[in-house]
Amino acid sequence: MTDYFTLSLDAHRKTHGKWEMRSKFPVTTQAELSIAYTPGIAAVSQRLSRHPEEAYNLSMKGNSVAIVSDGSAVLGLGDIGPEGALPVMEGKAILLKALAGVDGIPIVINAKEPAEIIQIVKAIAPTFGGINLEDIKAPKCFEIESALQDIGIPVFHDDQHGTAIVLYAALLNACKITGKHFENLKVVINGAGAAGAAVAKLLKGIGQNGDVKPVKDVILCDTKGIISRSRDDLNPSKLQMLEFTNFTNQNGTVFDALKDADVFVGVSAANLLKADDVRVMARDSIIFGLANPIPEIMPAEALAAGAKVVGTGRSDFPNQVNNALAFPGIFRGALDAKASRITEKMKLRAAKALAELITNPTPEKILPHVLDPHVAETIAKAVKDTAIEEGVSRL
Repeated sequence: MTDYFTLSLDAHRKTHGKWEMRSKFPVTTQAELSIAYTPGIAAVSQRLSRHPEEAYNLSMKGNSVAIVSDGSAVLGLGDIGPEGALPVMEGKAILLKALAGVDGIPIVINAKEPAEIIQIVKAIAPTFGGINLEDIKAPKCFEIESALQDIGIPVFHDDQHGTAIVLYAALLNACKITGKHFENLKVVINGAGAAGAAVAKLLKGIGQNGDVKPVKDVILCDTKGIISRSRDDLNPSKLQMLEFTNFTNQNGTVFDALKDADVFVGVSAANLLKADDVRVMARDSIIFGLANPIPEIMPAEALAAGAKVVGTGRSDFPNQVNNALAFPGIFRGALDAKASRITEKMKLRAAKALAELITNPTPEKILPHVLDPHVAETIAKAVKDTAIEEGVSRL
C-alpha cells in the first residue's frame, strides 16, 4: 500500500511547500523594468486612484482569490492552528489554478474571535476579486461569512457551500437512478456543523425565492440526537435550523430518524452506521457517508444492506463528493462576472450544471471526476450567467 503520508512530507520538504508566485512581466532589461515598475507604474497607480473599479483590469484583483483560514477546523484534523492549516490552503490554491486558472493566495491568520477575523478580511479585500473562507469551525463561520457579504466582492465558505453544491448535484442524479422524486425525499443529515447546515439549507431551497422545489423533509442531527423543538440545549445557530427542518418535531437519535428515510448524509464520524441501520430506511436508499478518511459506513456494507447509491468523500471509491468539483468553477464564474457576491441562486445553478455533466448516471457514476476539465468551465458559465441575471455583476 502506498505511503502517501511519507511521500507528501518528503515532497513538501524538497520544494518548500507547493505554492509560489511568478511574474507575468519580464524584467530582464531596463525598459522592461521601467514598464513593470518605476517610472511607468505611476500611470497605472494614478489611474486606479481615480478609477478603483478598473483594478479588475489593471491589477491582480481581476483573477485572484484570498484563501483565508484560522486553522480552527482543518480537514478532520480539528483546531491545529494557522501553520497547520497553511499546507491545506496551498492545496486549495493550486487546485484553483490547475482547474480554473484562478490565482489563489493562501492567507492563514493568527486570530480566533469572529470580529477580529471579519476586520482582517475587510482590510485585505481591496487586493482580491473574491474571498474563499476555509476550515473555520462552526458556529463562528456562519457569523463571519454573513458579516462579509457587503464588502463588494464574493465571500464563499467552501466547507459549507462547496459541500452542499456537490451533494445537491449528486442527489439529483441519484434520484434519476432510484426513481425517487426530489421534492418527496426524507433526508437525514448527521452533523450540524458548517457542512450539515449548508446542505440542509440548499436542499430546502432557503433563499431561492421559488427557483427550486425543496425536498419534503430534512432531519438534522448532532452528537446528542435529532435537533428538535423539545431540546433545551440548542445554540442560536441550531435553533435557527429548526425554521426549515424537522417540521414534525421528531425526537430521538439519528437511528430513530433513519426509519423510512430515503437519504442519509453523514458529515460526522467514522463507522457510525451498521447494515441494520440501512435496512430500516426506505427501499433503494441513498447513502452519502462523507466522514474522512473512514466514512460513516463502508460502501460495500451499505450496498449489501439494500442501499442503491452510495457516495463517500474518498477518491478510491465511486461517487466521491469532493468540494473541488465546485469551488474552482464558482470563483471562475464570479470573477468573470466581476460579481459583488455569490447568491443562493448561483449555488443552485452551479449544482444543476454539475449534475447535468453526467448524461446517463449509474449507481457507480453520479458525479464527474474532479480532474474533468469540463467541470470548472461548465460551472463558471452557469455562475456568470446567473450573476448577470440577478444584477450582481459589474459587467
